[in-house]
Amino acid sequence: MAETMKAAVLHAPRDLRIEEVPRARLTAPDQALVKVEAVGICGSDVHYWAEGRIGTKTFSKPFILGHETGGTVIEVGEAVTRVKPGDRVAIEPGYPDRTCDFCRAGRYNLCPEMTFLADPPVDGSLCEYLAWPADYLFPLPEPLDVEAGAMMEPLAVAIYANRQVRVGPGEAVAIIGAGPIGLLCLQVARAAGAYPVYVTDVTPSRLEHARNLGATEVINAGERDALETVRALRPGGVDVVLECVGIEETVNQALYMVRKGGRVQLVGMSAGTLSGFPAWDVILAELEIHGQFRYVNCYPPAIALVQSGAVQVAGMVTHRWSLEEAPEAFAFVHEKRAEVIKGIVRVG
Repeated sequence: MAETMKAAVLHAPRDLRIEEVPRARLTAPDQALVKVEAVGICGSDVHYWAEGRIGTKTFSKPFILGHETGGTVIEVGEAVTRVKPGDRVAIEPGYPDRTCDFCRAGRYNLCPEMTFLADPPVDGSLCEYLAWPADYLFPLPEPLDVEAGAMMEPLAVAIYANRQVRVGPGEAVAIIGAGPIGLLCLQVARAAGAYPVYVTDVTPSRLEHARNLGATEVINAGERDALETVRALRPGGVDVVLECVGIEETVNQALYMVRKGGRVQLVGMSAGTLSGFPAWDVILAELEIHGQFRYVNCYPPAIALVQSGAVQVAGMVTHRWSLEEAPEAFAFVHEKRAEVIKGIVRVG
């Protein structure tokens, strides 16, 4: 095997280069070496590509992008028993120190020593090979392929979002934002028995995807007031709102879209402060508001939901590129957002 591998390395905003870098190799007995085959382009990757930052997080040296990953195991360390060469796997992109108070409490997503792909200075998975702890690799049953493996990461976000606010049968849910995460939140909510489920966005093509994936009603917020429409459809407000945009306008909208005593999940990532946060109204309505940082123990249910057919991920992949085309892919996703639901880079 060659001593180098190809990788998509970000040097500066909008300066993504395909380079030869040292090939990944096993460095611990609990690791497996994965041949990377499919990597989803996430919004956080695009933020780094376009702006050099996501929220307050920046990078100071070149690093490899990508964290939504599916591939095939080609080598395992001597202590590995859960996967074997030839297994198709989804890669959970973060592993904690396993010893801190958060890890011991089962909230490993909050571990201060988390190692997460494409979270500078940690390199990501847009490369030909990746060495990773085997306990964060999840075998993909038939008929799931490596692209489905790459989709497990955003699906894990959606599962955790629904889990945090305890979406249940017969509950009315509103989802603000019909990007990949919003569309997956919709499917998970429907799988949990939620009804009705309303979806708002400003992009007609994304709303059409939402309708096809089971939304009870889709609302084009560029043509009619989303808050007024939801309140008219559900007088008093919905039981749960999943806010998947992450800007002040839609966060505040979520707080008035939900009923008294309802639950709001802040899924969208925002680095700004909410200067207009209506604290008094939140107090009077006794709203339950959850922040969200990634997910915990969500890959097994993600795989099960897709395997059962309750969640569809294949139809959400609208664009594909090769690794060599990654610079053009990021530019396209950034500039043609309305045309892309999920873009996948096929490696190799």
